[in-house]
Amino acid sequence: MPKVPQGQKRPADAIGWAVMVAKIATGELTDELKEPSGKVRSGKAGAQARVDALTKEERSAIAKKATARRWG
Repeated sequence: MPKVPQGQKRPADAIGWAVMVAKIATGELTDELKEPSGKVRSGKAGAQARVDALTKEERSAIAKKATARRWG
């Protein structure tokens, strides 16, 4: 069975998928999401810390440098 980004197993065929959607819609089956992993939370915290540490001009300079490298 294929896995979706959250890691749940889903049916690969169209009929199995339709049955699962119908069960979710009627409440027979609950579709619960997993909590974000520690890596996700750590990455978001690090990004916020970087935003807090850099000034607007420094962030702008970094963005301009990245744009020049990408489209240069």
